[in-house]
Amino acid sequence: MQILIINGPNLNLLGRREPDIYGSQTFEDYFQQLKTDFTSVELEYFQSNHEGAIIDKIHEVGFHYKGIVINPGAFTHYSYAIYDALKSVTTPAIEVHISDIENREPFRRISVIQEACLQQIKGKGLAGYGEAINFFVNRSLKS
Repeated sequence: MQILIINGPNLNLLGRREPDIYGSQTFEDYFQQLKTDFTSVELEYFQSNHEGAIIDKIHEVGFHYKGIVINPGAFTHYSYAIYDALKSVTTPAIEVHISDIENREPFRRISVIQEACLQQIKGKGLAGYGEAINFFVNRSLKS
């Protein structure tokens, strides 16, 4: 089972970026923990600050993988291009946000990506990624 985790802009700075909101752990360290926790899953991680690179990655894996876990970062609020990419492929996606976007600035409360995803997980810190992976694992076991 292959699952791709995609992080959007500025998420390469996790561990240093606003630790009071996003925590002090880097995503690379957390990703190693995910690989330990989910040994039966082939996890891949991709991060880009560029919308087109994210779209290209979705197209690359979108007909082959069992799931995409995506934290689009600021693209959440305006990228209809990422929305269209997710809708264009057969691989299902789950949208993840480390912070609770409902309790942040007004512009962050809108997700144009959400309807292209099976569900949205928000406000659970990095653990939201593990929850999304668990969803795909359990879904695969049922089918």
